[in-house]
Amino acid sequence: MAPNAGSVGFEQIKPGARLRGLDPAGLAEVVSVSNFGNDAINLVFRVDGRVAERLVYRGEERVFELINSGRAYAFDADGGLLRLASEAYRIRLAHLFDPYLAISASQIEALPHQITAVYGEMLPRQPLRFLLADDPAPARPSWRAC
Repeated sequence: MAPNAGSVGFEQIKPGARLRGLDPAGLAEVVSVSNFGNDAINLVFRVDGRVAERLVYRGEERVFELINSGRAYAFDADGGLLRLASEAYRIRLAHLFDPYLAISASQIEALPHQITAVYGEMLPRQPLRFLLADDPAPARPSWRAC
């Protein structure tokens, strides 16, 4: 059995309970329970958005597992991992806000003609097979296709 599961008795089957084994399609959430004497109950349950109904006799409930539903959201995770994941996601989407992020994030002071050569000429051409060399004397980059 799962660590947060337990065997079931008739008394434990109530609306809102989650049972494994009631339906072969998966985990069932009990919607309503109707007693038919001491030895039978009629269960209306939901599995994967589908509503079904089943008459269960005493003794059959032993094959069911009651799944204890924990909190839907827990706030006990490692804060450092959350910060790392959110920072990685921010960096992944940064190009949408700043197309020249590589220039603004680096410690290199790019000149306007270098920005034009890289972002205006080289990057739009695919596949990218260029060698860029900048000679400081003429103040113009020269690039060659490889």
